Amino acid sequence: MQILLTNDDGIHAPGLRSLRAALTQLGDVEVVAPLAEQSGVGLSITYLHPLMIHQEFEGEKHWGWAVAGSPADCVKLGILEFCSQKPDLIVSGINSGSNVGINVLYSGTVAGAIEGAFAGIPSIAVSAASSFSNDVKPDYDRWAEQSIPIIRQLMAQQETSADRLWNINFPETRPEWPCGVKWTSLGVKRHFDVMEKRIDPRGRPYFWSGLDPIINHQLEVGTDIKELSEGYVTVTPLKYDITDHERLNSSANTPGQNFDLPPA
Repeated sequence: MQILLTNDDGIHAPGLRSLRAALTQLGDVEVVAPLAEQSGVGLSITYLHPLMIHQEFEGEKHWGWAVAGSPADCVKLGILEFCSQKPDLIVSGINSGSNVGINVLYSGTVAGAIEGAFAGIPSIAVSAASSFSNDVKPDYDRWAEQSIPIIRQLMAQQETSADRLWNINFPETRPEWPCGVKWTSLGVKRHFDVMEKRIDPRGRPYFWSGLDPIINHQLEVGTDIKELSEGYVTVTPLKYDITDHERLNSSANTPGQNFDLPPA
């Protein structure tokens, strides 16, 4: 199996390295990842200037391709240029920090997987919640190993569409976690949005965007945010078609139906 691996934390991120090692259990892995961190860039692509690339080696052995661009750029290049054949699977991660709720719309990690699904390739985003305790180190090797049986199971599902897309999140590192794996929906209800105002030494205001996916959102049962906060690995099937089909297919909005303009 040909696997294309990307991320948004950059090609030298420890989560990418751990996941690359684990994915070799499933097939041949080609790494095409951003040269620098691209967190929060979503599905942005580079088209106003050329995409510069750099081949990465370990000793004299090829390790991957670093791209001065976004995760979506990396996936496009991986499919069109750097993989010896069309990938059978695209994986994006392991991201440092969870990607749950409506934050998946901003996530570069999830965007890498969405770009793969655009191309008709099964794609999986993998993220892990950060611990707020400084003495707890992220266990990327453990998360990477635990992701393999989940990925095997997802790939074994008999579905007709090739553009399957999933979002996996691991809870933060605790001795008793993870408690298990749960299928979840996205938690899309926020308590509040945060934009923290600060003043620089010259008296000028500046702002930090608050992106805590747990605190900012309502904890509804069955959602990725709720189950992740209770120590479960969450698996959320996603779609990139954001059309409101229910409204479109209502009697007043039949697809293909003419829509009369109001008089001028």
